[in-house]
This record gives sequence, C-alpha cells and structure tokens, in this order.
Amino acid sequence: MLKKIKIPDATIGRLSLYSRYLIEAHEKGITTVSSQHIAKATGVTPAQVRKDLAYFGEFGTRGVGYNSKELYNYIMKILGLDKHWSVAIVGAGNLGKALSQYKGFYQRGFDIACIFDNDPKKVGKKISNINICHLDSLNEKVKELKITLGIIAVPAQAAQEVADKLVKAGIRGIINFAPINITVDENIILRRVDLSAQLEYLTYYLEDA
Repeated sequence: MLKKIKIPDATIGRLSLYSRYLIEAHEKGITTVSSQHIAKATGVTPAQVRKDLAYFGEFGTRGVGYNSKELYNYIMKILGLDKHWSVAIVGAGNLGKALSQYKGFYQRGFDIACIFDNDPKKVGKKISNINICHLDSLNEKVKELKITLGIIAVPAQAAQEVADKLVKAGIRGIINFAPINITVDENIILRRVDLSAQLEYLTYYLEDA
C-alpha cells in the first residue's frame, strides 16, 4: 500500500542514502540518531529528512530521535528491499561483466540470476559463476528464474529491441545503460543511466569554478 502514494523521485533517492547511513550507524553501535545526524551524513537539511519521512508516517520520538535499526528496516520495506529481487543483465560485454561482479547488488537484495547475449562465443560460459544464456531463451528463463528486473548493457542500436524483448518476457522494471532513449509501455518502470550526462554535469560547474 505504501507504494500507492505518489512520491517525488528525489525523495526515493534520498531514502536510499538514509538507509545506508542508518545501517552503518547501527553496525557502529549507534542505536539512536536524529534528523540532524542523518542530514549531515547525507548532505541534506534536517527539515528535508523530516519531510521525506513524513510521506510515510510518523517516526521516532520528538526530542529524542529515531531508533537506527527500526528506521532502517522500515525504509528498506518502503523501498521493497525487505526481500530479494531476481535480475537479468542483457549484454555480456565489458559493462555487463562489470555489473555482474558488483557485490553491492546482492547486499541490497538484488540477485543477478542470468546474463543474456547473442554471441555464440559467450553463450554457455559463466561470469562470476552466473550463466550466460542466449537471448532467444529470455522468455523461458524469466519464468524459470522468476526475473522481474532487467538491465540493458548493449550497444545503442540494439537497446530498443532488447527493451521490447524484456517487456514481452514479463520484465516489469528496466535500467537502460545504453546511450540512447528507449520507449516502453506506461506500466513499465524505466530508468536511464547516462554516464556521459553525469560527467557533463560536472564539467558545467567546473567551468565556472
């Protein structure tokens, strides 16, 4: 029911940052934190922390703060990370390989279940003990491995076709690393990661520095 609320994308991003700080605090033996503590650790204001959390209810005790583990658990539930998600990577090139080896995915509840490619030299092999399967087996593997999320790590010219195949196979959420805009049905959650755009953001501000 929590996800039925329309929440700003920026708030979701900050919740992820808050959760990382909270688990670090808990592991350090810090049982109670304030909005000031969270704000300082994540680069926002205490008022923003309180506003973000207020979307989901009332937390903590006024004048005392929040229990770090309890708030962490609740945020993880809000983000859907109180369970594991099965993920497919399409593209067994350098980017796909790097993504499959990123340990942070598993730590946050994302299991890379399979890697797909159409290169016969790669199909049948493994990366980080993850099978590389032919893209033609996508529909079958999505059902077999209960995959709900997909990562596109293919060249730009193949990205739209891959996205169409993922949606047809039943994938509900997609991250696109290809340097091109793709389109999907409105009921599919699509996020694009444009690394060059992030660098351009940096250079814009560095030019004025």
